[in-house]
Amino acid sequence: MQIERYTAFSADPQGGNPAGVVLDATGVGDAEMLAAAARVGYSETAFLIPRGPGELDVRYFSPLAEVPFCGHATIAAAVAHTHTNGPGTFRLSTKAGPVEVSTEIHDGQVTATLVSVEPRSVEIADDDLEALLAALRWDAADLDPALPVRVAYAGAWHPVIAAATRARLADLDYDFDLLAGLMAARDWTTIELVWRESGTVFHARDPFPPGGVVEDPVTGAAAAALGGYLRELRLVEPPATLTVHQGEDMGRPGVITLGVPVTGGISVSGPRSRFPTPADRCGQGWIP
Repeated sequence: MQIERYTAFSADPQGGNPAGVVLDATGVGDAEMLAAAARVGYSETAFLIPRGPGELDVRYFSPLAEVPFCGHATIAAAVAHTHTNGPGTFRLSTKAGPVEVSTEIHDGQVTATLVSVEPRSVEIADDDLEALLAALRWDAADLDPALPVRVAYAGAWHPVIAAATRARLADLDYDFDLLAGLMAARDWTTIELVWRESGTVFHARDPFPPGGVVEDPVTGAAAAALGGYLRELRLVEPPATLTVHQGEDMGRPGVITLGVPVTGGISVSGPRSRFPTPADRCGQGWIP
């Protein structure tokens, strides 16, 4: 397999979230995909399987397991596909459902936008919230009461937990094994920790122990889930454009632009940069 390396949600290869991309994984088995993702060492690698004009299947693997949907790897895959086939709109068949992706080129830079599956959110059980806060080493006083805790979905499930202060968000020191066990039991992909700077600007961090990663640098799937959560709880007035800053606290700053329509999927967009060589694993929270 030829594995290409991109970073999504940043034009700087030292920022954003790195992903591996295989443009044609036809005939590649699950075990081979998982092994390749582990060798790459990024939080996810996307494996594309062309099906016809404008139609591709896609599988996403972390170094430890398959995930149903990954936003940043979708953006990376869209840009890699554009380099080979030119800009345009195509559809990815993911395990979470169909995801439309479009790309444009401006001043030599590719910008990709995906539209998520229909988002939704559910209340979190009291016992789960207690266990989650204990694993994060947070307590109730750390939460922003204006943004209630929910478990949100836009292709994968992510608890959304809003910090009352930027300082609380910056101080990430959680129990890796405890959180990993809880997330595996509840089928949560990442934890979307956020702080609201203004009505349309958010800062986020995403613990990702199920993928063997302490923290995912910039998480498109969780951002899409956040957009759906905010719309459902009427915390934004659609149509709205939101900005999510992520990765600053781990030295890989990236920016996600969310489009929140009145109905339907949430759009997630951002620039990318191509890696000339594999990035240093230590900079991405990789656990050997």
